[in-house]
Amino acid sequence: MLLAENGFVRALRKGDKQIGLWISLANNFAAEVVAPAGYDWALIDMEHSPNDYFSVLGQLQAFSSYSTVPIVRVEWNDAVAVKRLLDLGAPGLLFPMIQSVEEARRAVAATRYPPHGLRGVSGSTRATKFGRVTDYAARIHEETAVLLQVETRDAVEQAEAIADVEGVSGIFFGPADIAADMGRLGQAMAPEVWDLIMPVAKRLIERGVPVGTLVLDPAFAARLLNEGFTFVACGTDTAILSRGSDQLLSQVQEALA
Repeated sequence: MLLAENGFVRALRKGDKQIGLWISLANNFAAEVVAPAGYDWALIDMEHSPNDYFSVLGQLQAFSSYSTVPIVRVEWNDAVAVKRLLDLGAPGLLFPMIQSVEEARRAVAATRYPPHGLRGVSGSTRATKFGRVTDYAARIHEETAVLLQVETRDAVEQAEAIADVEGVSGIFFGPADIAADMGRLGQAMAPEVWDLIMPVAKRLIERGVPVGTLVLDPAFAARLLNEGFTFVACGTDTAILSRGSDQLLSQVQEALA
């Protein structure tokens, strides 16, 4: 049995627009509700949700029957966490709060087997279909998305150098944390935030580096994709549920005599 191609990685390399959805409900049943919707990728969040390894496993299994590629945001740039998630079969990882070239190198190294990195070796894992994938060790570095999140002014200034680290699949701008670092906490859509992000993003795009982000405004998400961003998440499962439930209640209340 041979290792399957990662469609998300292939799309990034070709520059194909990839529409994503953020997954924070930490539940395999909730993941299964959105899995057939047809998003290109989904982000299973471990940084800002109650996810643990078993809940992530259940969500990976929920997405496995569909074309949406699940990416996992690891809690931190930690080689042990990376090893466990890759052994669970995560097709890609998003690393939060990358602040330097050295941190970028550490992130990539955690996804690579020696001598190119420091990932520990285990043959019988979900990722290898319990030892059945014969070319896993030789090819997994080609099929794993390594996305690095820049979330401060300093990190944005270093984004081009971070992107130059061999093995980086794409740069993800975190507007909420960038806004907080600029003294604009809670104002991720403030013009000043995007005035900082966009020139750097455009330079990366011109160099062929895949660029992504998360925004909750679908029109702005489409604009970013049309302007060269490759992978953009346009909403979160929690926001869909909270806003939908609020709107439903409001509609009924407004119609009461």
